[in-house]
This record gives sequence, C-alpha cells and structure tokens, in this order.
Amino acid sequence: MSLQAPNLDDRRFQDIVDETKLLIPKYCPEWTSHNLSDPGVALIELFAWMSDALLYRMNQVPERFYAKFLELMGIAPYPPTAARANLTFWLSTVLDHPVAVKRGTQVGASGGATTEVCFETVEDLVISPPELIAARAGHGGAGTSALEDVWDDLRFPGSALRCFRSFPKPQPGDSLYLGFGASLAGTVLRLRFRATNPAGIGIYPSRPPLTWEAWSGEAWVTVPVYTDTTGGLNRDGEVVLLFPLAHEALALGNTRAYWARVVMTGTAPGEPTYQASPEVSSIVAEALGGTARAEHSVEYGPESLGRSNGIPGQSFSLAHPPVLPRRDGEAVQVSYANVVEEWEEVDDFSASGPGDLHFVVEDGSGTVHFGPNVRYPDGTWRQHGAVPPAGAEVIMPTYRHGGGSGGNVGAGTLTSLRSTVAFVDRVTNIEPASGGADAEPVAEAKKRGPLCLRTSERAVTPRDFERLVIESSTEVARVRCLGPAKVGGPVRLLVVPRVRRSPDSQAIDDFALSDGLVERVAKYLEPRRLLGATVEISTPYYQGVTVATHLHASPTASDQVMARIRSDALEVLYSWVNPLVGGFDGEGWPWDTDLNAASLTELLERLPGVERVDEVLLFECDLRCGERYGQAKQVLRLDERSLFLSAPRPSPVLGDEAINVPHRASPSHSVVVVK
Repeated sequence: MSLQAPNLDDRRFQDIVDETKLLIPKYCPEWTSHNLSDPGVALIELFAWMSDALLYRMNQVPERFYAKFLELMGIAPYPPTAARANLTFWLSTVLDHPVAVKRGTQVGASGGATTEVCFETVEDLVISPPELIAARAGHGGAGTSALEDVWDDLRFPGSALRCFRSFPKPQPGDSLYLGFGASLAGTVLRLRFRATNPAGIGIYPSRPPLTWEAWSGEAWVTVPVYTDTTGGLNRDGEVVLLFPLAHEALALGNTRAYWARVVMTGTAPGEPTYQASPEVSSIVAEALGGTARAEHSVEYGPESLGRSNGIPGQSFSLAHPPVLPRRDGEAVQVSYANVVEEWEEVDDFSASGPGDLHFVVEDGSGTVHFGPNVRYPDGTWRQHGAVPPAGAEVIMPTYRHGGGSGGNVGAGTLTSLRSTVAFVDRVTNIEPASGGADAEPVAEAKKRGPLCLRTSERAVTPRDFERLVIESSTEVARVRCLGPAKVGGPVRLLVVPRVRRSPDSQAIDDFALSDGLVERVAKYLEPRRLLGATVEISTPYYQGVTVATHLHASPTASDQVMARIRSDALEVLYSWVNPLVGGFDGEGWPWDTDLNAASLTELLERLPGVERVDEVLLFECDLRCGERYGQAKQVLRLDERSLFLSAPRPSPVLGDEAINVPHRASPSHSVVVVK
C-alpha cells in the first residue's frame, strides 16, 4: 500500500456552516433569525462554499511535500544511476611500445540529440605489444591434460602447424591453444595467419565452425571476433579479437602463460565440415587497440563548499547535482589552521560519536550534511558526528556528476574523443551502453516506503531477499529466492540480468552475471542479511527450446503474405519463450511453468493470415549451437531453478526434411517455421 494523502484540514461545507452559526450568539446576540431565507445565513453558506473549495485545494499536497515526509522517515528517492559502457580505443598504427589511456579520459556521443552525453573511463588502460610464447593442440574431448606441444611447428621456418590433430579429419572439440607472455585483458588483438595449403576447405568460409575463447581465471569465456578474413584458417588473412576485461594466467603442461584458444564446434544440420585440418606456417600477434570501462559522468573539483560556522547540523550544496556514488579519493576535506583533514562518508549518523569525522551526502540534491546534536528522552544531548571548526573551509576535492536513462546510447554512438591521447586514432563503443536510470519518482518512493518500514531493511523472508536484490542494481531484471537445499545450506538467489537486445538476438552468454553485478548485489545484501545466513548468487539454468510448426494460410495468399506470416510467427515465438519479456503478462517466462504445444497453437492461430496450425513440436536444444536433442514433445517441463530460453535464430532452412515436420499441404499456401 502507498502513503495516504494527509488532510491538512478535514472540514467540509456543512461543518463550516454549523461552526459559524454556533458563533452567532457570541458575536451577534441580537441576530435571532437563523432561517435559510435569512440574508445573513446566505452569506454564511457562500463563505462556507468558498472555504470548502480552498481547503480541497490545500489538501492536494505537492510532491515535494511527500518527499519531505519520506525524508522524515529516513526514506529518500533513489538518485539517478550512471550508464556504463566499454570503450574501445583504436591505435593509429601497430606500435612496439605500450600506450597508456589514463582514467578520466572523456568520450562524447556524436550526432542527433545525444551530443551532450559524455562518458569518462573509470580505469587506466595500457595497450602493450603482445608476445606469443607457446602453442598447444588438443584433441576433441580429451581436455587440457592431453595437450600436445606444437610450439616448434610455429617458431622454426619451413615447418607447418596442423591446427586440429584428430585423424583422419578434425572433430568437434579439437582446439589450438596460444600462450602469451602477458595478460591481454581488454586488448584488441590481431592474429595474422599464413596458410600453407587449402586442405581445410570444406566449410562455409563466412561461417567457420570455430569459437575463440580466453581463460578468465575461473572459466573459458568467449572472445568476440571483430573480423576474420582467413575463411576458417584456410587462407592467408587476419583474425581480430576483442579480448574480455579479465584474462588470467594458467599453467598448461610445464608452461604458465596467458592462454587463448580456438575450438572447433559442430556445424548446423546440412552444413559441411572440415575434411582436413587447416595448416599454418606462421602466426603474428599485434595489438590494434584496447577496451576500458567507462561511465556516463563528468568529473568536477576541487570545489569549495563554503566555511563552517561551528554549529551542529550544517549543510552545504555541491554545484552540480545529482552526484554519483563516491569512489576512492572522493571525500570531503576540512581545511583549517594549515591542516587538511579528510572526513569519512557514512550512510547516516546513528552510530557516529562526537569525535567521528563523518559526513552524509544526498546524491539526488548534492547536499553535504554534518552531524546534528540530538536531545534524548532523558534530557541529555548527544552530538552525532563531529562538527567542522568555525571558519574552517569545506572542500570536495573531486566528485562525479551524471546518470540518467539518457546515457543508454546505442552501439557505435560514443565516437567523439574529447581528451587527447597519443597514438590513439579513434574510439567507439562496440556494444550499447546500459544501466542508466533516472531518479526514482516520488510516486514509486511512496510505494516502497511502507515496505521498507515493514521489513526494516532486513532480508528475512524470500520476498525480502528478492526485493533487496532488485533494489541493489538497475541491471537486475528478475530474481528468485530459494530456500537452502539442505539444513544449514545457503539461501539461493537466481538472478536474471537485464539484456537490452531483441529476443531473437539474445544468446546464453548475454545472461551471464558480470563480476561487477555480483559484487554490487553481494555488497548490498551483506549488511542486511541475518547473522549466520549465507547467500549463494547464481543464474538460473536456462533450458534451450526450439519450436517447429506448420502453419496453413489461405490458398490465395501471395508470397509477400507468406513471408509476413513467417516473420510474425518467429517474432511471436521468440517473444513468448523468453526470460525477460515472455509469458502471459509479458514480464518474463513464469517460474515453475511448463511449456506446452497447445498454448503455442492458440498463440499462432491469432496471427493475421493464418487459417490453421497443423502441428507444433517442441524440442530441447543446446543453446550454444542450437542443435536439438531428444524426441519432439508436446510439453517441456521446468524445475524450480530453471527458465526457458529460445535457441539462437537459425540459418534459413531449405525443405521440410530438415526439421522433421510432416508435409500436409501444398507449399503454395503452407508455411514451415523453425525457431
């Protein structure tokens, strides 16, 4: 429930009339006729009518009053949050020495109405020349324990390296490992290959069955391929890789290095595969650029906020609100008598003593507060937090202004380099910025207020955990809290991150939890969990689903209508079977809800132009490659830890045989849809 609107005056028309008539004997004793026809009574009623209208308007409390009421209860609307993006800086040429991009480098958005958007890097970036020091080759399914040292095949002139070692032809799981002398975290790496023969030909050069991966310290993570001109390592060319921001060392055999690998995957049904392994005579590694984290903010400071008057409860305002949460070095300083003290920021003054150098910042308004002097029921006064001495100057050395949904710009938008960086030619954001949110409206804070008061910000029930996880970050879209699997076990939180891609382009990797998101959720829950309670933060198990259906259109339907029906069916299916926008209410596929063909049949029958639905088949599938496994089913079950996710959009399928859908109508007025 929300806060009820306070009545500053609850009197109405008749109350005012009656109250005024009662005053007549006191002030006008000679007035004895109080009938409705009396002119004086008519004036009283006119006065009461005008007063009633005035009281009604007075009771329409402005939102700023609600904000003050919430503030009295210790509840403030959430300030804006800053969008974050990975900025890729491209070098003007390949260099043999490191290039540094300092923290605070500014990049702006170009074009349209987003010219005022500015992002700043939040970490230093060093782009160093890579050094290739080792190579290993692995057989499919053998793991890393049976790797073959193939470094000599690369470093000696005249030799050739056979990339995939299975015989007589490569098998899925075959891999080539490349070891580097230093971490390539965030590096844009170019690998130039020189092929010795076209023996590996047999695949589609534009869709080679290869995946590049790097060791993050915990697992092999996918490395996006920016460009590949080698046709699957079959010809001279280059592969440009965008390394993730985590790349750690790993010991393989007797060599400890920073490893990347290329793994052969299975091909889609009907596509050819390698007939023989590609062979290369040399691999040259070069750095073309690097990627750094950035946020939608502008840094200000140092800024003088004024001088202290020595009175408890002082407040000072920053010049550029709203402000973002403080990082290291962003703390108030108090300067007096040639001494500069750095004070500590706290959430509130409840635990602060008279000598504690504490301050509180309201992010939304940019107001800096110092400790108040509070009177207790026994008549004593206590100072919560120290007060800057009279005449002392209050300084904020640096702070960041920004945030809001306006920072969620699209890919390729942040291209205007506002800070000069030597040897950097250009910059861009390859993926969209995300995470920006506007300040919480007062209406939303009114809904949240009673919940916070009821639970006292403690995680006790599953609903408490779910609410607090949602509050912890705008990057959390959904969460489910499960009790311990056994007595004394951890509370299990299944977190679904926010993915800002259309349902038909979402992949399993998009739903991975970033280290930063896990850290924010854990940090937010730590002071709110019960003593002795342990929490496990993970993702749901995403059950891959593909759907094959045979739709029957009108016999007079044109080719354009058939194409539209196919497109509409794919859009509906991808949106329906989705963790974020799927299900009956469009808020994500419900937990513990099975998927059945009957509901999909009903959904498809509503599409314009569809005369009937002949068949709907459901398959479980591998979300990495989209390959189905098992028999077709009418119902797919879901356990408490799982959600459905559609398989990646497949390549165009030619012929009904590829999807095992019975052909029951003429191709001129039937549509076969596979997702």
